Amino acid sequence: MEQLQAGSDVFFLLMGAILVFAMHGGFAFLEVGTVRHKNQVNALVKIMVDFAISTVVYFFVGYSIAYGVSFLVSAEAISGGAKGFDPQGLSLVKFFFLCTFAAAIPAIVSGGIAERAKFGPQCLATAILVGLAYPLIEGAVWNKNFGLQAGLFATTLGAEFKDFAGSIVVHAFGGWVALGAIWRLGARLGRYDRGRPIATPPSSIPWLAMGSWMLCVGWFGFNVMSAQSLKGISGLVAMNSLMAMAGGILAALIAGRNDPGFVHNGALAGLVAVCAGSDIMHPVGALATGAIAGVIFVQMFQLSTNAWKIDDVLGVWALHGLSGLWGGIACGIFGSKALGGLGGVTFASQLVGSVMGAAFGLLAGIVIYSLVDMMLGFRMSPEDERQGADLAIHKIGANPEDDARMGRT
Repeated sequence: MEQLQAGSDVFFLLMGAILVFAMHGGFAFLEVGTVRHKNQVNALVKIMVDFAISTVVYFFVGYSIAYGVSFLVSAEAISGGAKGFDPQGLSLVKFFFLCTFAAAIPAIVSGGIAERAKFGPQCLATAILVGLAYPLIEGAVWNKNFGLQAGLFATTLGAEFKDFAGSIVVHAFGGWVALGAIWRLGARLGRYDRGRPIATPPSSIPWLAMGSWMLCVGWFGFNVMSAQSLKGISGLVAMNSLMAMAGGILAALIAGRNDPGFVHNGALAGLVAVCAGSDIMHPVGALATGAIAGVIFVQMFQLSTNAWKIDDVLGVWALHGLSGLWGGIACGIFGSKALGGLGGVTFASQLVGSVMGAAFGLLAGIVIYSLVDMMLGFRMSPEDERQGADLAIHKIGANPEDDARMGRT
C-alpha cells in the first residue's frame, strides 16, 4: 500500500508538472500574438531558452537555497535510497513541478521587456533571478526559511502568511521584478511622442487567444496540484479556480469594452488572484476575487501605459504584479470564515506578507537588471530595434519563405 501511495503521488505530481510546463507555451504564444510581427521569433526563443536556463540554475543552485536539498549524489540515493529523498523518485517530480513555477518568473518578465531587450543580458538576468533571488522568497514562504512564518506572521500577526499556489511567490514577485526591468530598460522607440502614447497594435489576436487558452488549461495543474499529493487534493481548488477565471473574463469584458486582448487577459488576471486562497475560499468569494482582478488589470494597464508612460508590452505588472498582490490580500478577506471561507488566515498577515513579497520583487528587479545593464548593456541599439529582434538577434523572421520571396533577408 505504501508503494501504491508513493507511485500514485509520483504520477499525480508528474501530471501537474506537465500541465504547468505546457503553460510556458501559453506564455510564448501570448507574447507572440501581442508583439509586432518583427519580434515574434524572439518571443518564442526567449521563453524556451529561459526555461532551459531556469531548469539548470534551479537544479544546481536555486532548489538548494529554497529547500536545502542537493541532487548531487547518486541516482540510487535521489530516487529514494537515501534519507531526505522520497521513495520512487517523488522528490524528483517535486523538483520538476516546482521548477516549472520558478521558470514562470522570467516568462512573466519577458512580456514586459519585449521588443527592445538584448538577448544575452536577458539570459544572464534569468540565471540570477531563478538561481538566487526567487529561491529566497520561495523558501521563506513555502519552506518557512528565515523564521518569518513562525515569528512575524504566526506570532505577531495571528497566522502564517498563506500563498497556496503562488499569487505572491510567483506572480506578484514576477510582476514587480518586471516593473524594475521595464524601468531600467525604458520605452520602445516611437511608443511615446511628445508625451502622447502611440498605440502598437498586436500582431495576431488568434495567437494571443491561443496563449491565453493554453495558460488557462494549464492553470488547473498549477493550482489543484499544488497540494503535491493525492491525499491533499481538493475539488474546492478546482471550483474556485474556475469561478475566479469566469469572474476575470466577465469583468474585463465590461471594463475593457469588449476588447479581445482585455478579455483573454482578464481570465489570467482572475486565475493569478485566486492562487493564494484557492484552497480556502468559498466559490462566491473566488468569483469576486477574480472579477476585481479583471478590473484591476484593465484599469491599471491603461493608466500605467497611457498616463504614467510605463511601456509594459503585455501589461505584466498589472496582470501579475497588481492582480497577484490583490490575490494575496484577498486571501485574508474571502478566506475568512466570516465570508464563507475555511479560515486559518488573518487580514494583517496577508496584507503585510503580500506587500513584502511585491517590494522584494521590485527591489530584485531594479538591482539585477541594473547590474546586467552596467555589465553588458540591456537595451538593443536603435538600428536593431527598428529592424526587429527576429532579424537582428536570430537572423530569421517568423515567415522565412515569404521574407526570401520578397527580398527582405
